[in-house]
Amino acid sequence: MYISKETDEQIQLRLLRVLALAEIKIYEEEYAFEEFAKEEFALKAKSEALAFVRDEEVWSQIVPSKGLTKQRYKIFKFYFKEILDNSGFIGWLATHLKCKIGTGVFVICGQNSNYGGIYDYWGCPIEVAESVIKEIENLVDKYDRNK
Repeated sequence: MYISKETDEQIQLRLLRVLALAEIKIYEEEYAFEEFAKEEFALKAKSEALAFVRDEEVWSQIVPSKGLTKQRYKIFKFYFKEILDNSGFIGWLATHLKCKIGTGVFVICGQNSNYGGIYDYWGCPIEVAESVIKEIENLVDKYDRNK
């Protein structure tokens, strides 16, 4: 993790570059959270789950929604270039999307050392997914225009 002192403008430019150089995968399927008691993991964990998270009481897994009637999400994933300082990326992009579109997001991070290190799964409500993806594309275009 990097520690640096930057101006707001330097942060904006650095994180636009991080976004523009990231590999982005957008999942076609809709996803939903499914939760179950800690003790039921062996019985209810699904191999198609993208991620598992737990607290003291329950496991949550993010799985293809396939008929689940709960809140559905569009999922997209960022793989970052290992050599770039991506510190602050989640807060920066989440704040930008909240201000521009009005939506919150959730982020689940993982690590794959064979593929550059940290990666992020992002989820946004299906209702605004098209706007969120378009805004991410706009930010990448903004970086490309300012290079």
